[in-house]
Amino acid sequence: MNDLKEVDVICPYCGETIDMLVDASSGAQEYYEDCPVCCAPILFLLSVDESGEILLDIKRDDE
Repeated sequence: MNDLKEVDVICPYCGETIDMLVDASSGAQEYYEDCPVCCAPILFLLSVDESGEILLDIKRDDE
C-alpha cells in the first residue's frame, strides 16, 4: 500500500495553490512546512479515516 499522496493545497497566507506530498504511513500527524511561494509556516493536520482515506486540514501558524 502506498501511503504517499500528492495533494493540492491553497496557502492560507498568500493564496497560491501548491502541490504537497503527504505521508500517511505514520498515521495521524501534526507538522509544519513552509510555503514554497511565500515561505510562511503552514500547519498541516493529517489524519487517516477507517477506510484509509487521508484527511488534511491546513492552518496559519497564528490560528
